[in-house]
Amino acid sequence: MASNDVMIEARGLTKKYGNHRAIDQLNFEIRRGEVVGFLGPNGAGKSTTMKILTCFIAPTEGVAKVGGYDVFEDPLSARSVLGYLPQRASLYKEMGVVEYLEFAADLRAISKDKQRAKIKEVVEICGLKDALPKLIGELSYGFQQRVGLAQALIHDPPILILDEPTADLDPNESAEVIEYIKRIGKTRTVMLSTHDLAEAKEACARMLIVNRGKIVADGAPDELAAKSGSVRYVLSFDEKEARAPKSFQEIKDAVLKVVSSGTVKELPSDDRAHTVEVSARGANDHRREFFKLAVDKGWTLLELRRETLQLEEVFRQLTVGGDAPRRNADGGRAANKE
Repeated sequence: MASNDVMIEARGLTKKYGNHRAIDQLNFEIRRGEVVGFLGPNGAGKSTTMKILTCFIAPTEGVAKVGGYDVFEDPLSARSVLGYLPQRASLYKEMGVVEYLEFAADLRAISKDKQRAKIKEVVEICGLKDALPKLIGELSYGFQQRVGLAQALIHDPPILILDEPTADLDPNESAEVIEYIKRIGKTRTVMLSTHDLAEAKEACARMLIVNRGKIVADGAPDELAAKSGSVRYVLSFDEKEARAPKSFQEIKDAVLKVVSSGTVKELPSDDRAHTVEVSARGANDHRREFFKLAVDKGWTLLELRRETLQLEEVFRQLTVGGDAPRRNADGGRAANKE
């Protein structure tokens, strides 16, 4: 039995479609109160994993637990503690918003005397007050996603699994949905799949990155950037001084004596400066050495900046070069075999 603080658990989780492994020996835990981003390129295995966790398909091997319940051995109990919003929620668009939420409450066996209070609560949480008089089909796609989020919350589950809830939304709608997810995540455990890395960084304190069916990184966004071991420096030298460097090659030769294994690239700048970007690996901070280099050369240093890799660059490093997306690898056409 998992710890009471472990709300989502995968151990050796594998799903095969013929000879293809959509996911391969996944191992991770998500604890109470965590909002975790589940990231990866198309075909990485994200939706397959979420469909297993939400009891839609069975794993080929391994164990998956939600709220301590095995999703294969006790799916009804697992579903009782879980709210799920798929990428495109299956809404009955001819229904009114309240009618649909009453229907969702009936499916969750919420008694009639409690439904009104539950609906009022999720309407407030998801910002649906203005949508109440309308049919679902009359709402914008962003509001429809909010209705889908409301149905996932109707039974007050401690765990939410959200599969790309902002896909196909415009930037304003995406921002609104993410704000609601951040608010919801203050009192629940949330697993959020998204392709928008800025969105994930805003909403999630921790990231799980999957590629070709395997976990390739797990940690806070800043930790993942630091673990990449790559650091970028930007140096700008005044080229109008008498002792200014005469060319990019002169700067490059001097800089590579400080970071012998680094790379140096010339950046666009105005006619007063030579600006270069230096990429280096390792935890050492070379700013002091670059400053000393400028002093020794008699070069006027206009700018010296050190940056760790951004999340987008870390993601690309971890996932680039994977196989071309395959529809069945992420729970697409081949999932219909289940």
